[in-house]
Amino acid sequence: MFHNPQLRKDKLDRQKNIAILGSTGSIGTQALEVIRGNEELFRPFLLTAQSNADLLIAQALQFDPAYVIICDKSKQQYIKDALTGTKVQVLSGIEAITEMVTHPEINMVLTAMVGFSGLEPTIAAIQAGKEIALANKETLVVAGELITALAKKHNVKILPVDSEHSAIFQCLAGEEDNAIEKIILTASGGPFRGKTLEFLSTVLREDALKHPNWVMGAKITIDSASLMNKGLEVIEAKWLFGLKTEQIDVIVHPQSIVHSMVQFQDGSIKAQMGLPDMKLPIQYAFAYPQRLKNNFKRFDFVSYPNLTFEKPDIKTFRNLALAFDALNKGGNMPCIINAANEIAVSGFLNGHIGFLAMSDLIETCMQKITFVNEPSLDDYLSTDKETRAFAQNLIQKMPLKALHI
Repeated sequence: MFHNPQLRKDKLDRQKNIAILGSTGSIGTQALEVIRGNEELFRPFLLTAQSNADLLIAQALQFDPAYVIICDKSKQQYIKDALTGTKVQVLSGIEAITEMVTHPEINMVLTAMVGFSGLEPTIAAIQAGKEIALANKETLVVAGELITALAKKHNVKILPVDSEHSAIFQCLAGEEDNAIEKIILTASGGPFRGKTLEFLSTVLREDALKHPNWVMGAKITIDSASLMNKGLEVIEAKWLFGLKTEQIDVIVHPQSIVHSMVQFQDGSIKAQMGLPDMKLPIQYAFAYPQRLKNNFKRFDFVSYPNLTFEKPDIKTFRNLALAFDALNKGGNMPCIINAANEIAVSGFLNGHIGFLAMSDLIETCMQKITFVNEPSLDDYLSTDKETRAFAQNLIQKMPLKALHI
């Protein structure tokens, strides 16, 4: 089938109904751009947002989904009033999302919600047999073993949308029978590449939000600046591709042209390259295994005569080392690191702790929170709750000097 373009085209000619969880965020808005360019192939059947009611309303008016869901229940009536006269049904609450992803008319669920909140809707979608376009890396970070086992049980494809994991996925196309020696995840290094601990001790929120290559949401941009984003991607990669920790390498590539690489057992390396543009991995996941024609800006080697690579500085940017530690420990430790990081990032964005204190906070949570070697879903939920409460309390009690302010 893969070698017959007509068969692939016929399959895609049947319009795919897509649920976009997190439609008002960076990934969600770019996913709608992809759909706008391929309206005969894809329909946004369900759109959800945390609290951005005005943008959700605008998206509903433009794309005419069957349903919209706002997590902030206080805004449901406001959205209903704005969509009076349309056929769009308005629901509210995370419970509604978890229920609606199982709708029989939905073919694919794009999980682009921020953080831990994407876990239960993703589980529900997998159990309902929906294809998953995964942009919420925290789902696999928190519960990778559970999610991959469920996907196997229900014969569900998990198609990565993160640019790095999409790159690995693309490099593995046609290589099913060839053993992977290792994968190489690339990192831009963020806005503070090459900076010292002394410099980082005084950086502000505004400094950390200035990513040199990518336009992303606030949380993931801070994660990129601290290298936690790469740490979370390491954990995600283990589960997506069935790898051992020693098969995952990270290298800093400031130009963000090589999105990631696979090294096979014969020493050959395949890389996926292109300009930094999240619409490409989104489109690839939506249309897989077909590559759709588009008008995205093309990479030109002459314009980038120097592509450089360097080792990450894990002594200065400790989050990457902490993520590897969590992966090696296993159990609920990745869940602990994820919850602690979400609280740490929120604390930094709100001016309650300094940039370097985020690593201190995460490490303390890893040492203090109850460890569970073989966690169930209930264990993940309780670990997340315990970690968040402990981290919040820690922020309130830690002296300013310890917080690097």
